[in-house]
Amino acid sequence: MSRLASLLSPLAAAIALLSTLASAHDNGMDMTMDGAMDLAAGEMLPYLHFTPGDIVLFYGWVPSSKGAMVGTCIGLFLFALVERWIATCRGVMEAHWRRRAQIAQADRINLPTTTTSDKASLTSNSIRHTVTLRNAPPFNYVHDLTRGVLHAVQVAVQFLFMLIVMTFQVSFILSLVIGLGVGEALFGRFASHAALHG
Repeated sequence: MSRLASLLSPLAAAIALLSTLASAHDNGMDMTMDGAMDLAAGEMLPYLHFTPGDIVLFYGWVPSSKGAMVGTCIGLFLFALVERWIATCRGVMEAHWRRRAQIAQADRINLPTTTTSDKASLTSNSIRHTVTLRNAPPFNYVHDLTRGVLHAVQVAVQFLFMLIVMTFQVSFILSLVIGLGVGEALFGRFASHAALHG
């Protein structure tokens, strides 16, 4: 018991020393979260609001007049349309690539042979190999690198949307939501049609 107490006393002393050092250091900043954050270009309000003056993605993009707010909302609406267009392009390309992979597999199964016995054994072996061993199409540099780039672009756009929503500016949020809805209405049918008939 005395050995445990001898180990714990230096540990308790170290914790006490660190806690006094941490609380004694004051850099002059008010760390309360009760009000708006003062920024050089404006204030960041921590609740939903319609007041102008929020930074949108860049330090220089601070719409403070009514005209600037309207322009920003139109730009965000169009940005949301672009995101839905990228998603549709991905869906259409996926369906196209899936169709091409199915055609390539069917071509491998239907290879021409010289005799009927060779054809029967080759066909049964090809079908068994195609059905049992291959669940996904093979790696294709053009398809898979394009898929990766489109996915990265779409995720980057979605992260930018998240940063815009974090301004708590209701007009920005509504512009994005309405733009995503209109974009889905305009472009979504192409991706769903390609998926159904692909």
